[in-house]
Amino acid sequence: MMDVGSWLRGLGLGQYEAAFRENAIDDTVLPNLTAEDLKDLGVGIVGHRRKLLDAIAALRADASGQAQPPDAHQATDITAKGTAERRQVTVMFADLVGSTALSASMDPEDLREVISAYQKCVAETVRHFGGFVARYLGDGVLVYFGYPQAREDDAERAVRAGLELITAVAGLKTCAPQQVRVGIATGLVVVGHLIPSGESEERGMVGETPNLAARLQSIAEPNMVVIAESTRRLLGSFFQLDDLGMKSLKGIGGPVRAWAVLRASSVEGRFEALHATDLTALVGREEETELLLRCWSKAKTGEGQVVLLTGEAGIGKSRLAVALVERLAGEQYTRLRYFCSPQHTNSALYPIIGQMEHASGLAHDDTPQARLDKLNAVLEQTSTSIEDAALFAQMLSLPNDDRYPLLDFTPQQRRQRTLEALTAQAAKLATQHPVLMIFEDAHWADPTSLELLNRTVDQIKTIPALLIVTFRPEFKAPWAENSHVTSVTLNRSDVTSYVVPMGGAGLFDLTCNWWGNAAGPANVPADVLAAVFTPFATVPIANNAGVTCGSGAIGAPGINGSLTAPMSVPSGAPPRLKAGVVRTRKRPSPL
Repeated sequence: MMDVGSWLRGLGLGQYEAAFRENAIDDTVLPNLTAEDLKDLGVGIVGHRRKLLDAIAALRADASGQAQPPDAHQATDITAKGTAERRQVTVMFADLVGSTALSASMDPEDLREVISAYQKCVAETVRHFGGFVARYLGDGVLVYFGYPQAREDDAERAVRAGLELITAVAGLKTCAPQQVRVGIATGLVVVGHLIPSGESEERGMVGETPNLAARLQSIAEPNMVVIAESTRRLLGSFFQLDDLGMKSLKGIGGPVRAWAVLRASSVEGRFEALHATDLTALVGREEETELLLRCWSKAKTGEGQVVLLTGEAGIGKSRLAVALVERLAGEQYTRLRYFCSPQHTNSALYPIIGQMEHASGLAHDDTPQARLDKLNAVLEQTSTSIEDAALFAQMLSLPNDDRYPLLDFTPQQRRQRTLEALTAQAAKLATQHPVLMIFEDAHWADPTSLELLNRTVDQIKTIPALLIVTFRPEFKAPWAENSHVTSVTLNRSDVTSYVVPMGGAGLFDLTCNWWGNAAGPANVPADVLAAVFTPFATVPIANNAGVTCGSGAIGAPGINGSLTAPMSVPSGAPPRLKAGVVRTRKRPSPL
């Protein structure tokens, strides 16, 4: 029999021992405790409650010999609130290929080990991308992206997780190679605690999306990710896809279009991926554009400048940087663009590697030698030393085919020499032409890239270069006090002052650009134009945001940004903005 008191002390939570003892919590009761039970026991600190729920989940796993959803404690804590929510969620269903045949040919004990290894692999992989393991269904796993925590890139995260899962499952050390099928769909659901409290701790999701994901999985080939059209519309050009055509799926009303995900694309950055065909006109940012042009003019004289561009997601930071590039058309200069990623915040030099791969034109199907040849061709333009070229090849994980010397560095020495080589490379480029460097989304930068950025900010004041760094308010830039650094904040009051007073022509032009009709408002549906001029239009719609609508219903903002007075919006409206409705519901009104 387990000593519950010793167990609590081992967790560093011995202060609750008396409460557990007084309420007769022994080893038979402990594995069944919920978040609500812990509250009744006086565990009021969320951190303590989560630690206990983690440990309780581990006890259940040990007792059953089955893997448990690693996010069970989070789900239970949310369940205790007794709420259900209307959410846009991307759902993944992953299924182990050939499990029926395995069950017929393997001893049950061996099969259990295979299934457990597979379940653990799925859980670890999807958690890396922010997925929530909702349920294990034998050899199937149901995963949510967008619940409990909603992110702007949930659909992208789900697809990246699916591709990574194929590699991870294939690498499992089991008695035979394993394969997986993955189906992914996105849609509006009701999710949360759907059964009255006290009857069950079961939570679920109501809506067509989970069933669609499962049905898409059923038509996937082994080691294939199949996605719904609803997911594809949110992905921009992040991935290379194969159109599978219209499919009739059991339990789904009418044929649906399905897409197979081949691989991640080589698109330069997030902004380009999401705005490849629908870049809107920049409205109301003339002052900021002129400021960037003045900094550029000063930088070209040899007084390097840095502009820190900060603002909320979607407010137009990247669009403003693109506007500067558009204004510089015809000038001779070197442009370096670096893109950070929310999925690679711990990948050393991720934005720098991406820029160098793009500049070198490295392709997915290039041989290692072809990649090295392309890299050398780029580096020869700046007479890069052979030692620095060897460091860059290592940074890009390219094999040395004896064209470079072997570098005998410790990891720390190699890191420092690589940073020095990168800063020297930028300085060499500036001797040929002025350099425009755009470092996007610094709030997602890895620590090594930030160290390189520190060096670049210090170095740039003596070379003809302009560095623009974009980031969100949660990132605290340490460079603002430097004399050659200019800070620009794009906030909601700025957008409102530009959008709302426009009245007729300006707002009509913005709406037409967003709808994809540059000729004018004649072909824009009347109810869309009406929606723009409702109070809902006071939510910022400049730059990339557009009017937040999609197939379904939206409404005007009520108290604290909640949506009231739903109104019908045509299904032809650009679909990528529906996710914004969910976020807007939780965002305080800017007015």
